[in-house]
Amino acid sequence: MGRRAAEEYGRRISKSFFSYKSLAISVCSLNLLFAALLLSSAAFSSPSGVKYTKDQIRSMEESIRVRLAAVPVELVDLAKKLKEELKEEGERRWELQAAQKWEVADEILGRLKGLGADANETQQREAVESWRSEKLEQIKRAATGNMTSNSSIPAQEAKMLEGALQSDWFNLLEDIGFWMPANVNNSEINDEPENAQELEDREIIAGPPLPPECHAELHTDYDGAAVRWGLTHHKESAADCCQACLDHAKNAKEGEKKCNIWVYCPSEFGCYSPDIYEHKHQECWLKQAEKPRLNFKDKYSEPYRNSHPKAPVVVPWMSGVIAA
Repeated sequence: MGRRAAEEYGRRISKSFFSYKSLAISVCSLNLLFAALLLSSAAFSSPSGVKYTKDQIRSMEESIRVRLAAVPVELVDLAKKLKEELKEEGERRWELQAAQKWEVADEILGRLKGLGADANETQQREAVESWRSEKLEQIKRAATGNMTSNSSIPAQEAKMLEGALQSDWFNLLEDIGFWMPANVNNSEINDEPENAQELEDREIIAGPPLPPECHAELHTDYDGAAVRWGLTHHKESAADCCQACLDHAKNAKEGEKKCNIWVYCPSEFGCYSPDIYEHKHQECWLKQAEKPRLNFKDKYSEPYRNSHPKAPVVVPWMSGVIAA
């Protein structure tokens, strides 16, 4: 895989330089052809043909000199040089001797055995890359004379090994029979907002938002004396139910009970209650209690559900206690 990628890269680079060279050669050829035509026309024109004055000939010669000076000679030479370098690079293989390959294989296997049998591919890859980095560092230190221990690798072999580890790594692994799968990083993009869990936990209640004075509580059922029965009192939203309680308290006559508790059924499937009635969606109960007391909150207890088999797990009602 690595060798094919390198060859393909070399072909692309070579192709781009060849296109530059072809363009330069074409420009040079056209200039030379045009100059030759002008010279031949001036030198071999018949006596009966067009005769050029000295000024015209001088202008043509000057034009030829300008065209020749405009030829990108340096660019052509550079393209030729790069072509040769790319050709040599494409044909070059940092071919190690058999003994060096055996040594590389033994060291890599030793590094992998040190990981244990439970090592995964990522750990094996990291171990091999770590060995490679350490080996390159060892060769560089030996070349600069900073290595205190005597190196058993001759300078030429060390240079070949360095080239193989740097430029021909995957071919070297293939030669020693070691296959390492391509490293594919699958990054999971977390595009959720920071408060995603909070938004997920927050239920969406139909209708306009409830004002703070409603003190709305989800999955809650408050007890109290009914001042308006919900069986015949439906509201489009919980906000409307709360507003009905506020209006009732505001408009209550002296001596009448003032609403200070509202209980609303937001579920389209109706809301459970242990009484004999069927409580439907959008029921709005207006209640009054001097000391509001909870009937149910969040979930019905397991003992309660055991004695009331029709009771759901979660309390479907929502309620609120407003200020007196």
